[in-house]
Amino acid sequence: MVKPMKTPPAYASSSVDHALRLAQILQLDGAVTVSQAAERLGVARSTAHRLLAALVYRDFAVQDEDRSYRVGPVLALAERARSDVGALREAALAPMRALVDRIDETANLSVRTGRSVRFIASTECARALRVGSREGMVLPAHRATGGLIELAALPDEEVEALYADGRRDPGEEMPDLARLRRELWVVRRSGVALNLERTERGVVAVGCAVRDRGGRTAAALSVSMPGVRYEPRMLKPLTSALMLTAEAITRAL
Repeated sequence: MVKPMKTPPAYASSSVDHALRLAQILQLDGAVTVSQAAERLGVARSTAHRLLAALVYRDFAVQDEDRSYRVGPVLALAERARSDVGALREAALAPMRALVDRIDETANLSVRTGRSVRFIASTECARALRVGSREGMVLPAHRATGGLIELAALPDEEVEALYADGRRDPGEEMPDLARLRRELWVVRRSGVALNLERTERGVVAVGCAVRDRGGRTAAALSVSMPGVRYEPRMLKPLTSALMLTAEAITRAL
């Protein structure tokens, strides 16, 4: 059974949501100005300024002498990981934009942490019917395209140990390991993961690995589209475009 994507709380406060998104942006980008924050959130500069001031007050952000904002002490514990993620994101943005211009579908970059995968960059296409930005979302690795790509980079023994760990979050879904091993074997053999409405009904995605200069899988690059637009004959050209883009990201790292 395919579980739907997370939906916003029925009574979510827009200011709380904007503040949380700003915290994510600071972790991903490293620093933002008031103007950049306003543009990313789609709010007025005065609103962005108030949100950033609140983050500074609670030590989630600090303001530099050039009046830009960066992560504060509360978020600094993740600074080292953020710098690695930030470098990946910076290297990927231009190649992802070129990929979207070429295929006119939404592109995503994701990294795995344990049994979850996090989208660190998303570039939407211009079509009216499109898959929206996934940036900042966290999904179970065994269900997401990027998660399958990154799990496939591990030996079967490490995958089994990862899911055999007795600690799990309340409500966390665990995969059928025999089925997951078969799926990862296919990914390793083909170099791509095909997601036919596995994560979200009506959405198809194709992904491949982004490697660092040492040849290790550093992230996963994927293309997402409405299922009504996907045809099997599209898999080969999509795969080719993805792999060329992944190579461009590796060169830019």
